[in-house]
Formats: sequence, structure tokens, C-alpha cells
Amino acid sequence: MADNSSESKAERKRHSLFVDTFLRLVKEKPLGTVGLVITVILLVVGIFAKFIAPYGMNEVGAGPNLAHPSIHFWLGTDNLGRDLLSRIIYGAQISVIVGLVGSALSVVLSTIIGILCGYIGGAFDMIIQRIVDAWMCIPGLILMMLIVSIVGPGLWTIVVVLGISSGINGSRIVRSATMSVKENVYLQAAKGIGCSPIEILIKHILPNITAPLIVMFSTMVPNLIIQEASLSFLGFGVPPPAPSWGTLLTGDARRFMFQAPWLILWPGIALSVVVYGVNMFGGRAQRYTRPEIKGWCGTLWNKSETHCKKSPKEPVKSFR
Repeated sequence: MADNSSESKAERKRHSLFVDTFLRLVKEKPLGTVGLVITVILLVVGIFAKFIAPYGMNEVGAGPNLAHPSIHFWLGTDNLGRDLLSRIIYGAQISVIVGLVGSALSVVLSTIIGILCGYIGGAFDMIIQRIVDAWMCIPGLILMMLIVSIVGPGLWTIVVVLGISSGINGSRIVRSATMSVKENVYLQAAKGIGCSPIEILIKHILPNITAPLIVMFSTMVPNLIIQEASLSFLGFGVPPPAPSWGTLLTGDARRFMFQAPWLILWPGIALSVVVYGVNMFGGRAQRYTRPEIKGWCGTLWNKSETHCKKSPKEPVKSFR
């Protein structure tokens, strides 16, 4: 009974913390709230695109060719009579996949490289950092175009290429955060009581670098959406007939841009609003991410002090 009551209290505390953070965001950062609304709309539209779009992704002849925006076709149609609103909605689905999956892959790769380099140091850190330096010397867009040209275009190819490229670049941030955390006294105490390096990395260092990881993820999502649109605009991204927002801005849209300017106007507005909204939300929300400093190894994850080789009741060695 006591365990159940303590768990319920902890659950209520987590819920109250979430509500309090949301209310603070609304009061103190109204632009962040607008960004949150845009981000939620993007996620909902991307996930449920099949049910929200009034027409199919490539339904030819849904209406007259190059029809003006009207009640039946809110954003008009293209040169093949395809509904532009439906294609933009399906394009949001591609942006959600690229933004979320690519950013998650990037953060995981950055964490692995950065935390190992920052903790191990020495020759290992020097060799890996020189490789990272060489990678960062190559212009990102040219490098991605080269890789896509060799491997071939495709949605998951773009996700993997963008995630790996951004992950290598972002490893510097994780490395710096790890090196600063490594100097804290509680890590020396964890070593003294017999915590293994894996336990120290997972239960002490990783929880205390979550703040920069969250910031990295929130800023990576709009960057990857822009990069995917850039690659698609240049013909190296998601191939047609997939309606990527970058693809919608080129090809037939450029040919008919003076006759039907809405072909370029609406995809450009959608891309700009989404990138702005996600950036605003990520930038305003990052101040509410605070790393939690925990004591004995395992207290954050398992709430136990028995995971080290030695008991925490034993005297800790001097580290002077």
C-alpha cells in the first residue's frame, strides 16, 4: 500500500510538473505557444494525412487543370488536375518522417560518439575528432548530393544520410557536455565505490546531458526538413510522384508559376510556417529543460543503491 501511494504521488507530481511547464510557456513565451500549436498541427496532419486529405496523393483529374483556389479546391489544382491541398498534406507526412526519424538517428549517433570521446579521451578522442573535423570540412549539401547520387534517391535514403551527417556534426556538443559533467565530484565518488564505466555512462553522465540532447533534437527537426526540401528541389531528394514540399516547388510548378502562382505560393508558405513554428517552440522550450543531478549510481533509473560492486555504506576513497 505504501509503495502504491508513493507511486501515485510521484505520478501526480509528474503531471503537475507538465501542466505547470505548459502554463509557464503560455504566459512567458507566447511565440513558443504558437510554435507548439504549429508543431502539433504538423504532427497530426502528417500522421493522419490519409484521412485528412480530400483527394488522393496523385489523383489525376480530380478537378480542372490549373484551377484557381475555390470552395471545391481550397488551394487550387496543378497542371494535371491534382488537388494541391491534398498534395501539401501528404508532403507534411514526408516532412514528419524526415524530421522526427532523422533527428532521432542524429541524436543517437551524436550521443554515442560524443559520450565515448568525452569520457575516454586520450588518443581515442583525438583520432575520432580528427575524423569529425575532416567530415565537417566538406560542405554538407554537396556531400549529401554526392552520397545520394551513389546510393540512389529515396525517402529512407534521405533520412539515413541526413541523420548520419547531422549526427557526426552534433557529436561535438555532446562531447563538450560530457567533459564538463565528467569533472563533477559525484562521478569520482561513483568510481570509488566500484561503478563500472558502463554504469557511469548510462546512469550518471547520460541523465545529466539530456538538456543539450533535447535542444539538439528540437533544433534538428526544422533543419532536416529544410535540407530534405532543398535536396528534393535540386532533384536529389524524394523522387516524384511523392509530393515532397521541395518537389512541389520545382518541375511543373516552375513552368506554370506565372500562369498559376499558387503552385509555388502555398508549398512555400507551408514550408516556411512549419520551420518557423518548430524553431520557435524548440527555442522557447529549451529553457525549461534542466539536467537532474543524482547521487549514487542507479538512483535515477532504478531507485536502487545496490548496483555497484561495493556497498555505498563503505567509506569512499579520497580523490585528492
